[in-house]
Amino acid sequence: MSFFRRSLFVFAAASLLVGAVAAQQTPPKPSPVPRPAVPEAPVPPPPDVDGKSWVLMDYATGQILASKDPDLRVEPASITKVMTDYVVSAEIGNGKIKMTDPVTISENAWRGGGASTDGSTSFLKLNSQVPLKDLLYGMIIQSGNDAAIALAEHAAGSQEAFAGLMNAYAKQLGMVNSNFENASGYPIANHYTTAHDIAILSRALIHDFPEDYAISAVKEFQWNGITQHNRNTLLWRDGTVDGIKTGHTAAAGYCLAASAKRGEARMIAIVMGSSSEKSRADAALALLNYGFRFYETHKLYDAGKPLATPRLWKGAVNQLPIGVTDNVLVTVKRGDYDKLKAAIDIPATLVAPFTKGQQVGTLRVTLDGQPVQTVPLVTLAEAPQGGFFGRLWDSILLWFHSDKKTDADAK
Repeated sequence: MSFFRRSLFVFAAASLLVGAVAAQQTPPKPSPVPRPAVPEAPVPPPPDVDGKSWVLMDYATGQILASKDPDLRVEPASITKVMTDYVVSAEIGNGKIKMTDPVTISENAWRGGGASTDGSTSFLKLNSQVPLKDLLYGMIIQSGNDAAIALAEHAAGSQEAFAGLMNAYAKQLGMVNSNFENASGYPIANHYTTAHDIAILSRALIHDFPEDYAISAVKEFQWNGITQHNRNTLLWRDGTVDGIKTGHTAAAGYCLAASAKRGEARMIAIVMGSSSEKSRADAALALLNYGFRFYETHKLYDAGKPLATPRLWKGAVNQLPIGVTDNVLVTVKRGDYDKLKAAIDIPATLVAPFTKGQQVGTLRVTLDGQPVQTVPLVTLAEAPQGGFFGRLWDSILLWFHSDKKTDADAK
């Protein structure tokens, strides 16, 4: 065999060997397994949970996604302490009291907190002084009635005066079906709220006082040598749950205000009058899961960006930029986003002057003809009057202009 033929044979054999080794080291990728297409199916109804009344709310928009008797007046038991927490946090924010304040434990707080009753307690000692921050922890985590009463007396002088603050803040928040007579939720006549109102309150607490709200995610707290666990068992069952408060009396049943955050979405579930501790937790978790699984929030319009620039009459400029002051968010069932429709409702004739931020119309968002969001439209810039001759000319043109409202699609 010639040298050329021997070389060619060796090269071919070596190539086959290398190819075989390479084939052993890098096997071909298997063909992808075909996946079934996701069927288009309607969103199921909400779960049938155990509770006299309940509400599922989207935090971002405040929309009620599902409910049962949301405005039924019920006894709130220790859910009352969410209102107490909000008022104390607001008074701290307004500079009336401080987290570092020493608070004296009165006989009223000591007795009302369980020394002579069966109520939940933080085991505060009579006439002792406790930092306000520790009382907040005791009230929220341990559900201490003594801590709630002590906070009320420190913030307003008496529990009765504090109840007045609670009702004033409730009215300001739009809780139209609530009345509070004490800070702890201990049963008393004319002390009531609704699942809807507690959802409004919970959303406000999370938004307005996030640092204080974070206390409700703490699983245990020790005071006076006694460690007590948070009664919200969902904190152990689901890592996305970070609040809010439990409540129970014989008359109120088992109540739970719960909230969870998954990704950018947050849901709030309020269950009032459930039959057991486990049942209230199961009910709240089922509602939260339902909301996260079947609803989604979309940002439709950005704050401060023009949605329309209608004709401005008798102004220094000829157009008036109109938009919204806050981002417009809408929560809808998954798959319904493309069905949303938005329209602007403004007068056909806009005559200067206008101040920045002045409301001139309304943005209406609908789904299948039903209202979803109604948002004020405001001017995004100052719009002073124009000069004499410009106003005169516009006055002439206005004789031929139809003075009717404009109802057009939003951009």
